[in-house]
Amino acid sequence: MRISLIGAGRVAHHLAHVLSQQHQIIQIYSRTFISAQTLAAQVHASAVVDLVDMDASVDLVIMAVSDQAIAGLITQLHAYLPNTLIVHTSGSTDINILAEQHHRAGVFYPLQTFSLNRDIAWSDTPIFIEAMSEQDTQLLLQLAHQLTTRVYTYSSAQRLSLHLAAVFACNFSNYCYDMAQQIVDAQQVDFSLLYPLILETAQKALQNPPRLMQTGPAMRGDQNILNRHQQMLEDAEQNHLKHVYALLSQQILQVHSEKAKTES
Repeated sequence: MRISLIGAGRVAHHLAHVLSQQHQIIQIYSRTFISAQTLAAQVHASAVVDLVDMDASVDLVIMAVSDQAIAGLITQLHAYLPNTLIVHTSGSTDINILAEQHHRAGVFYPLQTFSLNRDIAWSDTPIFIEAMSEQDTQLLLQLAHQLTTRVYTYSSAQRLSLHLAAVFACNFSNYCYDMAQQIVDAQQVDFSLLYPLILETAQKALQNPPRLMQTGPAMRGDQNILNRHQQMLEDAEQNHLKHVYALLSQQILQVHSEKAKTES
């Protein structure tokens, strides 16, 4: 398959590299020439900085750009690539944002967190497909199955729910790790001492409903410990963390007190 990518960031970087193993990457577009040139050189493609220069003969164009850039780009792309299958990689953008401007619209959404300096385990990564026609759906399914067996045809509403859940499971949990490190760094305590706890918590969440695995002072209703922790945060440089601690503790306390009432 002949594929071009719009964007040269983290998602585009990983997709370009993995797809180039079985397909021909034709062009990499970016508003910044050095970004397009750097990624294009890695996958033996051409760098493009003007959409008018996009090759209309490719089989697929993948828009790996920020959500807010999608609507503006599709109008321009349709003018230059009126009959080309164009997909975005967003978890939260409705397919209709493309379909309102372009009849061969689709979605190719890998549910994963991407960093430039870390490889992706594609075989474990779910990919979610959506397209406006059965023919294009089959083409995207075939492409996705070359990367992973975990391929799903989900609607835009289903995909949005996954993206919201991913923010809690990935982005918010990572910020919790950041807050934890701020607390121990202030006392010159080694953050790596928490690694076994982090790994065990993740493993339990993979094997059981997370609500059933909840532990800690809020779940137990230990108000003395909750008060002591909040006092520590109030007196420390991490005072900004007190509100997060109080909100999360209150939510856990409420959920598990209601659970206890139901079971009694």
